[in-house]
Formats: sequence, C-alpha cells, structure tokens
Amino acid sequence: MPLDLAYVEPSNSAILVIDVQNDFVSGSLAVRDAEQIINTINALLTLPFALKVATQDYHPANHISFARNHTGKKEFDKITIFPPAELVARRMPEDERPLEGLEQVLWPVHCVQDTTGVAFVDGLKHEGLEVVRKGCDVGIECYSAFEDPWGLTNTGLKDKLRNKEISNVFVVGIAGDYCVKSTALDAKKHGFRTFVVRDAVKSVSDEGTEWTEMTKAGVEIIGTAEELLTSKIFSQ
Repeated sequence: MPLDLAYVEPSNSAILVIDVQNDFVSGSLAVRDAEQIINTINALLTLPFALKVATQDYHPANHISFARNHTGKKEFDKITIFPPAELVARRMPEDERPLEGLEQVLWPVHCVQDTTGVAFVDGLKHEGLEVVRKGCDVGIECYSAFEDPWGLTNTGLKDKLRNKEISNVFVVGIAGDYCVKSTALDAKKHGFRTFVVRDAVKSVSDEGTEWTEMTKAGVEIIGTAEELLTSKIFSQ
C-alpha cells in the first residue's frame, strides 16, 4: 500500500526515538542487531520535524522489574504486579480505569539511573533532542513513553506534543514488541495520527505479533525510512 501522508506536514509532526540506549544495544538487555538501525534513525532525524524527542528507560536500582529484587526469582520469570497504593491514593477521583494486577517480566538489571547503561549509544545523533524519561518510579513498569499502564504516572510527553500543536507522530527505536509498541498504542489512544517506521525498529522476539497488534489499533506502518526520506512533504 502506498504511503499516505495526507494532512501530514513537518510543522505538525514529531519523531519519537525510543530507548536507543547502551543497555538495549550492547549491554545487559541488548536487542539483537539493534546497532543496525542507528544510521537509519539518524537519517530520519535530519528531516524537519517540528519536535524531536528521545526517550530513556531510567530506572532506580531497586526497580520492580529487575529479577534480582525478587527473592527466588530468575531473569525472565514472570510475576504479577499491582499498582502502588501511594500512587493510587493520589489519582483523580474521576479516573475510573481498572487497577487490576498485570503480568510483569523480570528483566536483567538495565538502564539504571546515572550509569553508562542508561546513556544514549555512541553514534546516535541525539544532541538537540528533547529527552523524556520513563520507568523512574520504583514500583511501576512503564514501557510507554506517555504513561504507565494504570495511568498513575505520566512523563509529560502528551502535553509536550500538544503544546507544539503536533498531530502526527513517527515512532522508531527499541524494542518493537515492548516500548515502541506501547508508545505507538498510547499515541493513537491520545488522538495522534501514529506511524511506526519498520526498518528503524528492532524487536526482542521474531514472532512479529506487535505489527499486527499495532495495525489493528489503527497505527500506520511505514515499511522503510526511505519512503519518508524521499517524500515530497519532508523534502520541500
């Protein structure tokens, strides 16, 4: 299907570069071949997007998602986590979203605050990008660049986009089946026209179910970055 960029202009578009960090490229939770998308992302960053954002997983050392913080558990075991009571107590009374327990994969320690693993990888042209950090709360996992699954914490990204009058977001980065997918689904939920550039994404799994899930939710998949790089809209 040809790329449909109707109503897309650089002035109302943003690129979200998700978690291109040392630990996800060559560190404790490296995604296979993640280094191969860095040049593609850099090329996309040359386009005249009105807003360019880079996200960072930014965990405290005692984060709930780390296997070492759960006695008797191994890396990649799964547990059920529940929303922290102190955050539930602060939510707005009109917020009626369910607060059921959620399945949590227990990961190797990764992207710990103030370590080299949390830094953007060498070679990523991140200078000048606005940085959004997520996963900062000890008791909450946050794959999405917008908010946690319960909506108890948010990163400010939605307001950042709206303040810039952004209508369209283009999502790239790591990992396709976790943080890229969650970010794209939330972007669509919040009313942004959402694109994911497939050859600027790497996933943990080879199953590819994330692409089906995103498509069903109305996220638009762009096969190659070249389609954007050569589009008349971004080259004017």
